[in-house]
Amino acid sequence: MARILFVLLLVLSVFNVADAAVQLALEGQPPVTLSEVYHRDGAVYLAVDEVLPVLGLSGSWDSVKHVYTIKTSWGRAQMSPGSQFLRLGGQFQMLTNPPRFIDGRLRVDENFVVIHLPALLNLAVDYRDLDPGVEQMPTQSSLDRLFSFLLRKQRPAGVQGLRAVAIDPGHGGADPGSMGPAGLKEKEVVLAVAQGLQKRLKMHLGLPVYLSRDADYSLTAAQRFAAIDKPEVDALILLHAQAALSETPRGVVLFIRPREQQSADQSGDSMGLAVQLRQALTRAGIAVAAIQRAPLLPLGQGDLPTVLVELGYLSNAVDREMLGQPSGHERLAEALYRGLQAFAQQNQEIQQ
Repeated sequence: MARILFVLLLVLSVFNVADAAVQLALEGQPPVTLSEVYHRDGAVYLAVDEVLPVLGLSGSWDSVKHVYTIKTSWGRAQMSPGSQFLRLGGQFQMLTNPPRFIDGRLRVDENFVVIHLPALLNLAVDYRDLDPGVEQMPTQSSLDRLFSFLLRKQRPAGVQGLRAVAIDPGHGGADPGSMGPAGLKEKEVVLAVAQGLQKRLKMHLGLPVYLSRDADYSLTAAQRFAAIDKPEVDALILLHAQAALSETPRGVVLFIRPREQQSADQSGDSMGLAVQLRQALTRAGIAVAAIQRAPLLPLGQGDLPTVLVELGYLSNAVDREMLGQPSGHERLAEALYRGLQAFAQQNQEIQQ
């Protein structure tokens, strides 16, 4: 219990949002102070509709297509909440952090303002943080270390199979995540699949299952970590869905951490879990685009078997048909359950 309280206090202390301000200007122009500054997950976020006028640009939100269009002398640049790409004509710029809705406004991180947008539009931008002391927020590397602390297996000797599973359905509340052209929200899809998966694991395997959220509400970092910080958890599934500016990309993508310390018996690794999930999804007729190793923050650097499952593309008509239907949610939940079941059986055989 002391460890849990320590972690929660640590997280709460480093994730508080503080009042801050930045100054922004085109090179050679008088600076403009922007005071509505948010800190989330180690990044500084600014309202895009405050940033653009300072840079001589304008933009508009399409509530049907869920695309934000920036009008420039070079053409129209487009981006979507939850998508990590900014498009100008046939040119794509990969963003450090995707745009996200915070307190009802679409916001972009400071790298978008000082790196990505200037690079795409050939702008020179002056940017100054007026409250550098606020940057007591952890960087991605320190956040990663915090995840690593939570994602270390502590399996007692002789224990076989899975004891418990944690499931983190992404986003929630004021953060809808990615959005499809007809208003389908990532936060709704992943919650439905998570609840279906939880039900199957409890009914058929009798496992305790910890969900980071069980309804549509926002989570603090501490609350999201709480589902992970259970000593009996032997696997973590993070559920997301993505969107692209093109309708072409489709299929499930499974992400695992770049490197992982192997247990002594070589069992229980994230790649092993990802392979079982891929096989189960494929057997269910669900397209799997890839298993990828990526330094994504929620994967941490621990050795707890962890897979971030991007359930498909809300921007693709075929994926959207599945993701937008209760029958599709059940199909995904059943396939993920089958994958976890096979993973548990495999581990039990290895440990015997």
